[in-house]
Order: sequence, then structure tokens, then C-alpha cells
Amino acid sequence: MRLVDVEGNGKPCYMFDGGRTHPILPGPGDVHPRPRPGALHDYFAGKSDRARVGHELSCEDPAEHPEWFQPDARLRCMDEQGIEAAWLFPSQGVCMEGPMQPDIEASIHILRAFNRWLEEDWGFAYQNRIFTVPFLTLSDVDRAVEDLQWCLDRGARVVSIRNGPAFTPEGTRSPADPMFDPFWARAAEAGIVVAPHAGFEDGYVKVNQAVAEEWGRPAVELRGIGDPAAAPIFMLMKRRLVHDFAAILVIDKLFERHPGVRVAYIENGGTWVGDLLHGLQVLHGQQPGMFKSNPVDQFHQNCWVAPFVEDSVPELARHLPVERILFGSDWPHAEGAAHPRDFFEKIEDFSIEDQRKIMLENARELTLA
Repeated sequence: MRLVDVEGNGKPCYMFDGGRTHPILPGPGDVHPRPRPGALHDYFAGKSDRARVGHELSCEDPAEHPEWFQPDARLRCMDEQGIEAAWLFPSQGVCMEGPMQPDIEASIHILRAFNRWLEEDWGFAYQNRIFTVPFLTLSDVDRAVEDLQWCLDRGARVVSIRNGPAFTPEGTRSPADPMFDPFWARAAEAGIVVAPHAGFEDGYVKVNQAVAEEWGRPAVELRGIGDPAAAPIFMLMKRRLVHDFAAILVIDKLFERHPGVRVAYIENGGTWVGDLLHGLQVLHGQQPGMFKSNPVDQFHQNCWVAPFVEDSVPELARHLPVERILFGSDWPHAEGAAHPRDFFEKIEDFSIEDQRKIMLENARELTLA
């Protein structure tokens, strides 16, 4: 992966071998115009179309927002917003591993470089308030363990992986395949949170194509929001990947072999949880002896979910204990909340005690316990 000034305007783009530009990212976020925080909230809630957003998707000059790039500036911003602490996830880093396939070796090296930059620029636990999240790949389990240990040695409290099948030289594999047990065993032993985060996903390309073809539509690539050709398939596929990923972790006995593993689903929404748990319960009844304990209980014990800002939190709480629900604003992204504390509107029907759990205590316990 290289930076190339394709347009000759001094704003480089991401370029992969073979002359491929990145499918959805224009280039580094510190040189390209950025969206206004919260600009796409109504779009993702199904209350508006992309055209109404207009210039707000590229109206912010990164140079005017040091809080997006500098830890001390971010802390000042968090103080103004009333935010005690935050998990800070890779914005573009979560969109790199998929498009780099099948060059596994290159993806390992580029993610290692990203994590070293992240640690140098931000640290992994800046003033015990900003907890940045390194991004790991399972493609080589020995190096995954090495990288996890490297992160642990430098104070990381949370790490992220793709919420999809693991790319390996032998093909894709379930992340809960026993071949990856050394990674999960170390994560459980250390008590670190593994937080799959949505990004640009190439792990389900064949599934996307199959769904499109079966319904008599061209196998379009799902690039960007608002593409009319891709919109119907995007709707059919939405939430399918995280649903399947979460199911496979339970079905392939990850939590039975490593009961100390803690998984937090970030920027994947929460509308898929009810359907997943219903399916696991049915499977448990139909296949006696398949699980050592109820798979729904396993999910409740080992998994946390951060709903999208447009989701119904009370609906999620019908399927998931309040102790497993995490506040997430995705600020300052366009699809997030315009102001992080806007999320309080989503939980006003909860008791004060439960609001504290969702907004503060659950994440604090995961991070600092």
C-alpha cells in the first residue's frame, strides 16, 4: 500500500499493487476534507437520503480540528463534552486488511506499522483517559500472539480484529478455529478486550455476489453509501456479517475453550442480537449435547454490544442484559452522534442506575478491571 497523488492536487490517495485505489477511502484523513460530525445520522436511520446531506460530507478542514489528531487537544474537547474517558478506534485502519488481500504478508506488515504509529502518536492509555485500540490480524497466529503481547507490554486495554472470517494462506477460516487458540488463550489470560469493529469488508465478497446473482441482479461492488445499484443488496446483506461472526464464535466453542475471553462489538449496531440469540436457542434445543452450556448464556456472559446511535436501546435490552450494553457515539464521524451526550436521549426510559451502567460503568469495568 502506497500514498500516491493521483489527481496532482497534493492530496495523496491509498494505492495498492496493480494500480488499485482504495474502494471507499479517498486518502489520509489529515489532508482530505472530512464530514461534519453527525451529518449522516438521519440517513442511516432511514429518515433522509444522501442528497439532502449535500456539502456536509466534505465541509470540515482537518487542519481546523486538532482534536481529531492530537491527544491533548482531544482531552480538552472531551472535557468540554463531559466525557471522562474513551475508546479511540482506528478510523481508516479498520478498512485496510480486506482490500490488501490476497497479499497476507503485506497486510501483516502494514497493520504492524499502523499500530506502531498509533502507539508513538497517542499511546495506548493516554493519561488513563484515551484508550486507543490497535488493530490485529489473525492471518499468522504466531505473529498475532507476538503483536498482542507487544500491545500488552505497552499498556493496551482493548484490541480490534476484523469481524469476519480470518484470512490465511490456506483460505478463510473461522476466527474461533482451534488453530487460533494461542491468540485467544493469551487474550483471556491478560483480560484484554477484543473488540471487532466494522470496516470495509472483503471477507464476504463471494456472499455478496451470490446474493445478487440469485436475485437476478448484477454482482455490484458495495462501494460507498447511496449507490442506487448496490442499495438493495446492501440492505439484504446489512448486519449479516456481524451476525454470522458472532454466531460462529459461539458455535465453534470459543467461549467453552476460553471462558475468560471478552468480546465487545463496536460500530456494528445491535439490531442483529435478538435474531442471533433466537437462532442459537433453537440450535441448542435441536442439537442436544452440542454445547456444554446454553449458547445464549455464553453470549450473555462473554459479549458486550454498542448499539448504533440510531438503534433502539430498549429493544436491545429485551435481548441483552443492561450490564452488556455499551454507550458509543462514533464521534466525530458523520454516521455518529453530533455530540456524544446526545446518546442520553436513547436511554431516557431506563432507570438512573441502568443509565450509569450503559454510559459509564460497563465500559469502565471492561477497561480498568
